[in-house]
Amino acid sequence: MKPEKPILLVEDDRVDVMAVKRSVKALNINNPLVTASNGEEALAYLNDERNPLPAIILLDINMPRMNGIEFLRIAKQDERLKRLPVVVLTTSKEDQDRFDTFNLGASGYMLKPVDYTQFVDIIHAIHTYWSLSETAE
Repeated sequence: MKPEKPILLVEDDRVDVMAVKRSVKALNINNPLVTASNGEEALAYLNDERNPLPAIILLDINMPRMNGIEFLRIAKQDERLKRLPVVVLTTSKEDQDRFDTFNLGASGYMLKPVDYTQFVDIIHAIHTYWSLSETAE
């Protein structure tokens, strides 16, 4: 992951936001972390040309105003945004949510663990994979 590019976390739960922030800090990930509490806020950030496009988007599904699936429907139709990697990070074990997000172009689907150590392990796995992956840029 290019260190100058931000990570966009789209998450409405303050506890989960703090867990991601703590995980990023514990892993010494140098990418700035930008947060949005729903899909509308995420799209506003992404459509503001003053903001750099993120290296990756970590996306919750269950959020108010615009949920993760609605966000993906819009973002993946946009030429500027459709190639951005999006990893769904959710508590939803619903098969339909998983199918919908992959059908809409999500790069991954991970269940949020309750245990903090496992949360760090998931953020580490995501960071390692996208640090080593070639991008469509």
